[in-house]
Amino acid sequence: MKINIRRAGRVTILDLEGALKLGAPEDAFREQIRQLMTVGPTCLAINLARVSDLDSSGVGLLLQTFAAFKRAGSRCAFFSPSERVKMVLRMVHLDRVLDIFEDEATALAGL
Repeated sequence: MKINIRRAGRVTILDLEGALKLGAPEDAFREQIRQLMTVGPTCLAINLARVSDLDSSGVGLLLQTFAAFKRAGSRCAFFSPSERVKMVLRMVHLDRVLDIFEDEATALAGL
């Protein structure tokens, strides 16, 4: 799992690439979120366009991240999910819970 970090105004954007699964990819993502949370609450947008696969651990991490930012008084949004990610999120009904946008511009406007 590659994670590229960039900023757009007050929003931190994480561009994810690869499979978000149990093991090293999960650990890398979890560590990145932990680091962001220690800096303080900021708005977070996560780019899912290049996420090739998502298992139950990855789904759990997305939900935990969304909830952690909400509890901290901030916002977290996801954008440009790949077809595979869309399907998985639909299957577990998280498409109704998470803030998921079709593209980056829409996600940033929603934050």
